[in-house]
Amino acid sequence: MATVGYIRVSSLTQNIERQLEGIELDEIFTDKLSGKDTERPALQEMIKFVRKGDTVMVHSMDRLARNLADLQNLVEQLTNKGVSVTFVKNSLTFTGEDDPMKKLMLQIMGAVAEFERSIIKERQKEGVQIAKAKGLYKGRKQEMTPERIAEIKNRIEAGEPKAQIAKDLKISRDTLYRYK
Repeated sequence: MATVGYIRVSSLTQNIERQLEGIELDEIFTDKLSGKDTERPALQEMIKFVRKGDTVMVHSMDRLARNLADLQNLVEQLTNKGVSVTFVKNSLTFTGEDDPMKKLMLQIMGAVAEFERSIIKERQKEGVQIAKAKGLYKGRKQEMTPERIAEIKNRIEAGEPKAQIAKDLKISRDTLYRYK
């Protein structure tokens, strides 16, 4: 029986240290990307890794999922495998044999986390609109410099496979086609 940690931060620059600090873990899975869906490499790897009797430790519900449906599905998926899920900050553990009160707490706290996220997105959108109206918002910085665009065109003209060019430049093929 292993104690497994799952850590998620939204960006590469965020610090993961605070999430499961002081908890002894046998294995840790870390994603450094958005929690907008469940298609996260470390999350999927963790789900495959855990076995009956294991415990998954997560700092808080919003680190596992951003919306109630995903949260409930992930907890159910794990507990159906015989894995318990503990949310440290929320002081809640789910085993699959949970009483109605624990299920209610999961639903309420998951719904609150989803609501908070939607409020943040709404405020961000309003802020961008105000900044645009004042001429202060320029949008996201363009990653494609004139030099990179020229490189794409030169490599295509030289006959290199477009998929390889996109891979080398760490861009999608759609982006490559947009700039060719």
